[in-house]
Amino acid sequence: MTRGVLALLGSGETAPGMTKIHRELLEPIVNLNAVNLDTAYGFQLNVPQMSEKLEEYFATSLNVTLTTLHFPSYERATPLERALFKEQVRQANYVFAGPGSPTYALAQWAPLHFADDLLHVLDNAGTLCISSAASLTLGAFTAPVYEIYKVGDQHPQWREGLNLLGALGLNCVVIPHFDNNEGGNYDTRFCYLGEPRLLELESQLPNGVATLGVDEHTAVILDFARGTLSVKGRANGYWRINGEVLVLKNDTITDLRELRNESTAPRATPPVSIRDSGLPVDLAEVAAAGGEAGLEALARLVQIASTGGEGFINPAPLVEGVLSARVEARAQGQYELADHLRDAIVKAGIDVQDTPSGTVWSLRSEN
Repeated sequence: MTRGVLALLGSGETAPGMTKIHRELLEPIVNLNAVNLDTAYGFQLNVPQMSEKLEEYFATSLNVTLTTLHFPSYERATPLERALFKEQVRQANYVFAGPGSPTYALAQWAPLHFADDLLHVLDNAGTLCISSAASLTLGAFTAPVYEIYKVGDQHPQWREGLNLLGALGLNCVVIPHFDNNEGGNYDTRFCYLGEPRLLELESQLPNGVATLGVDEHTAVILDFARGTLSVKGRANGYWRINGEVLVLKNDTITDLRELRNESTAPRATPPVSIRDSGLPVDLAEVAAAGGEAGLEALARLVQIASTGGEGFINPAPLVEGVLSARVEARAQGQYELADHLRDAIVKAGIDVQDTPSGTVWSLRSEN
């Protein structure tokens, strides 16, 4: 049963008026482990500065240490880096993500099956605070805001979203910045889409998919333990479906059953995480350092992968990551370390063979 809280912020994540909302979200959490995901703005040249600004806001306004998890690119990350990023998110109990490009974030997170990791946080009574650009990725589909507003795409099409909300029984898309008016005489409402483009996109949605709009400097807070949706901050939220609009008014509470599509298929069982399997988070360091802990961790990994069936963890990312570290160690002349990494994998039940075309490995079969 999901017991966590998902807060969708329409904008203004570091504005003074939103500090009270952050405090209310943070207050119930014991042994806080707060992280910031930099992926949505990972394509920008000022990534360190943006992360520093967020960390400073949490430190000065909330007295909270916010640790940025650096994951700007799926393609440039090694298999081990991908696996460790996912695990660090699963360890957190307060996850923040915000400004940037929704489609860029989606392109990095989708191949990670990242919705499973966010669900894990919620299932363990954690809090997700997802603002502006990042919030667009959480629905069944994602609006290509950058491509429309800044590039001028005249034929906008939805991108398939992470569908975190669908897994929680809410069949919808998310549109922050719902009441934006920066354009003056130019319609920039609905996250800079304007009404004509929003209506065009909504006409493309399958039957039963709603639009969840969130005004700027406003939080729509989904409390899954209580089964409620509350609205706090400056303005309102909106639930639009089949041409009808339900205004989720500020300072009101709505029963989530009023919004849930009962025909929504039950969510699939998420895969077993590294944490659930008993593997240490710093597997890379353990493997590199060697010792019994490294051997036991890898052996445990093989044991889980060998069980088969639903929910078993794929050993490939971590094993290939250790083998990549072995290649790098040999290239740097650290032959003892390279041999130790190979021995650790072999002793854990994985056969390793060096060939002219590279290293190949396989799970050792039991006779």
